[in-house]
Amino acid sequence: MYATFWALVPPLIAIVLALLTKEVYSSLFIGILVGGLFYANFNPEGTILHIFQDGIVGSLTDESKVGILVFLVILGAMVCLMNKAGGSAAFGRFAGEKIKSRVGAQLATILLGVMIFIDDYFNCLTVGSVMRPVAEKHKISKEKLAYLIDATAAPVCIIAPISSWAAAVAGFVDGEDSFVLFLKAIPYNFYALFTIFFMIMVVVMKVDFGPMRKKEDAFVALAAKVEAVEKKDKEGKVIDLVFPIIVLIISCVIGMLYTGGFFSGTNFITAFSDSDADVSLMLGSFCAMVITIIYYLIRRSMNLKEAMSCIPEGFKAMVPAILILTLAWTLKGMTDSLGAKEYVAALIEGSAEGLMGLLPAIIFVIACILAFATGTSWGTFGILIPIVVDAFSSTDYTLMIIAISACMAGAVCGDHCSPISDTTIMASAGADCDHVSHVSTQLPYAIFVAVVSFVVYIVAGFVKSFWICWAIGIVLILAGLLFFKKKNVNMV
Repeated sequence: MYATFWALVPPLIAIVLALLTKEVYSSLFIGILVGGLFYANFNPEGTILHIFQDGIVGSLTDESKVGILVFLVILGAMVCLMNKAGGSAAFGRFAGEKIKSRVGAQLATILLGVMIFIDDYFNCLTVGSVMRPVAEKHKISKEKLAYLIDATAAPVCIIAPISSWAAAVAGFVDGEDSFVLFLKAIPYNFYALFTIFFMIMVVVMKVDFGPMRKKEDAFVALAAKVEAVEKKDKEGKVIDLVFPIIVLIISCVIGMLYTGGFFSGTNFITAFSDSDADVSLMLGSFCAMVITIIYYLIRRSMNLKEAMSCIPEGFKAMVPAILILTLAWTLKGMTDSLGAKEYVAALIEGSAEGLMGLLPAIIFVIACILAFATGTSWGTFGILIPIVVDAFSSTDYTLMIIAISACMAGAVCGDHCSPISDTTIMASAGADCDHVSHVSTQLPYAIFVAVVSFVVYIVAGFVKSFWICWAIGIVLILAGLLFFKKKNVNMV
């Protein structure tokens, strides 16, 4: 079964079960169990040892993964601190006065998501904690908020030159100027660009479809009938939320520069390229939490005992996300041990000859499938980008850039759709939304943009002009949304 289609079966089983049963924990574990059985040739002892020693324990002893978990716990504690100090409630009141409509609240969420482009995890949880009270006030469902957060996480990070994602992509490019190549690839990253455009148009045109429309209609109807009971919050101020967020952003940026060697003489761009995002976010968030606690103590927003109680409370709030992440990482370990990377690499190399013009579209589809099945964009980059560079570097430089963009776009698309993706899990946690509900409502939106992107990549492989491709993609997106609106099946 090694390096065959069977390597992709365990994650596919987990994904299908999660969507059918709406229960993510058992679905992930069944996928892990199938992967363990395949690896051990159905030997019970070998299966158990592979699942727990190589899988679960292996995931939780990986330094980068532990760094992410620590970052999650600290962010959970910071959200708890901001809530207890009254900062979130104060911002909700402030935003309620400034933002007058549902459209305005959704556009504000998008704007904030675009502004926080350093890292997708950081984006999801920060935007979620800030915009949740605003979304509740304007009767925006948790599913819609989770989609807006998710769609401004990875799609924004993958087109931001200064981000942990840009650094990851650059690390997979050998023999080329990686940063210049990344900049040239941005205009051809159609899925990311079209997702942002599509999201704005959905909000402005007030059109939703599929399960999202049902969730939005049901939430609006419920909110109209049930008046929320106001609870007495502490008299916080907007600065009690804004200051910790700003400190968090600055601390994480400094953390990335530190791990990249900026303070040891490395230049700014190289420092970002060489930074360790997981360690940076862990160190940055810890410093931000300490500064936030000191700030609240000085402001007398809370005493030390109340501040310390927020740490275990924040941990408890993040337990579901941590559990899903651990199981998702273990499932990825199962696919890796079965040779999923080698299988996909062979598939790509076998189709490279004779299909040069269609290759960007083919790479986009394969990257989508691989990222969807494994729940990782970065792993997909690592597999496909070196192959693309080898295939095109000495033949067609422009087509190589388009193909690299297709790889990045497909990886983000699959990551965006996958219920076992770190970013998707973070978006659910940030919006305080049921994870499977977020995945099922987001999927039709992501698939719509993916189909448009696929068509545009077919065109791009032959015309090699991003201006023409942008025009075609925008027309297709607007035509699709106008069709839904005209049919009057998706109006909000």
